[in-house]
Amino acid sequence: MDVSSASVAALRAAHERYATTSRREPGVRGLVADSWQRCAAGGVRPDGSRPPPRRWASEELDAYRRAHPLASVLPLFRALLGAGAADDGHVFAVGDADGALLWVEGDTGAMGRAERMHFVEGAVWSERQAGTNAPGTALELGRPVQIVTGEHYSASVHAWSCAAAPVHDPATGRVLGVVDLSGGASIATPPALAAVRGAALAAEAQLLRQPSAPLLGPDGRVRRGGEIPPFAGVRLWALGRDGVLLEDADRVRHLSPRHSEIVLALVLAGRGVPGDRLAVDLSEHEVPASTLRAELTRLRAVLGPDLLGSRPYALLRPVRTDFGDVSRLLAEGRVREALARYRGPLLPRSEAPAVVAHRCCLEQQVRGAVLGGGDAALLRRWVEAAWGTEDPGAWAALARTLPAGSPQRAAAAARARALDLETAVYPQVRRHAAVLQRARS
Repeated sequence: MDVSSASVAALRAAHERYATTSRREPGVRGLVADSWQRCAAGGVRPDGSRPPPRRWASEELDAYRRAHPLASVLPLFRALLGAGAADDGHVFAVGDADGALLWVEGDTGAMGRAERMHFVEGAVWSERQAGTNAPGTALELGRPVQIVTGEHYSASVHAWSCAAAPVHDPATGRVLGVVDLSGGASIATPPALAAVRGAALAAEAQLLRQPSAPLLGPDGRVRRGGEIPPFAGVRLWALGRDGVLLEDADRVRHLSPRHSEIVLALVLAGRGVPGDRLAVDLSEHEVPASTLRAELTRLRAVLGPDLLGSRPYALLRPVRTDFGDVSRLLAEGRVREALARYRGPLLPRSEAPAVVAHRCCLEQQVRGAVLGGGDAALLRRWVEAAWGTEDPGAWAALARTLPAGSPQRAAAAARARALDLETAVYPQVRRHAAVLQRARS
């Protein structure tokens, strides 16, 4: 998002009004306005008079960094972001899952300015400690975020813009930490956000190829042995992705959307599938047998004949999937862990009938477990995710879990009522418009 001088002034004016009135500002982006409300409720000071605390002494920080999962991908971050940051007058930072900055590097002048606002190694830049900022808000929302100038909750950061993306453990889906770019006007642009998003994805792919890298176990602690739980088959990731990520031995493949649908259809069938059945699973329209055979020939060239069999079509080795892990955790009643691994709907852009059916089923299962659990933290994570932000039932459930009389409860209830009204009114408006259009034609 490119920011003009006029919009910078408007953002700072909106921030000043919010600091005085605590009223939601209409000209402020929704994710920023929501973050400001969380910061206000948590007692963060908008004037920046209380800088983020430092968590460790230098010796403790060094020991913690050496054992941290992201230490193994720090050279990758330096290659992708570090050189550019130093050349362009910016800093790049890597933090842990709590928002504590582990490494801060870049241009010497920018490092000096960052130090004056306490953006230093060891400082905690979570939303709760530092207010709205890209690393903290990206961790809070679980997705890449860009925060520019006056969108920061702390006025002491208004001279800066930043873009950050969370980094996930590819074995569990758990957030390992965050990577960030901070600096001047050029950080308030789409390329900066794309850069941190790409760096995070590259780091996850490298962690996937490095079973010896220290990864987090189910308890959230670093696994000292650093081993991904042994699995002799194929691992597959498809949640919140447009294409499947498939790991076979030491090879990682990014499949095209169509090949992803075919692989998922085979996995979901759980057995060999004849061509005519596979065609029905992949499309509501008739798929010529020759077209399907050609697609499967190309897929076999990607996967290899030892993995994809024919007559009937099948994957020839056991497959472990991220969506299967979520289902297993839900069945065991481990809702918090299941939601941590649920990175979004299954192949969200796919229209293949087999994928759509399983996507809807899994989303209903996760949603039901979250809404039925009455856990405010899990409900908030659901409604702040892209797939839950327009879920009136979830907003209503969140409102019921919050203390009576709290501003957050009132805001959640208002959001639920607004979404209910949209659901009731908008279809009628569209039908009325269609009738008018037919009458005019």
